[in-house]
Amino acid sequence: MQGSELAFYSNQELIDELLRRTTFLGVVVHSAEEIRNRQWGAERVMRVQFNENLNTEQASRLLDVVAAQLGDRSL
Repeated sequence: MQGSELAFYSNQELIDELLRRTTFLGVVVHSAEEIRNRQWGAERVMRVQFNENLNTEQASRLLDVVAAQLGDRSL
C-alpha cells in the first residue's frame, strides 16, 4: 500500500488490515469515532482492539507497561 493510497481507507479498514496480519503483536487504541480535526473538546470514547496473537490478560499487561512508561516521562 502506497502512502497516497491510505487516504482512500477509513481508520477502521486500516485497523482491520493490521489486525488480520499474523505478524502483528500489539494493541490498537483509537477513538470510537473518526476525528476530523485536532480539537479534543469533549470527552472521547476510546476502543481497544487486538488480534488472536494476544489474549485479554496479555493485552492488559501490555497496556499497563505502556501506561507506566508514559507515567515515567516528564510531559
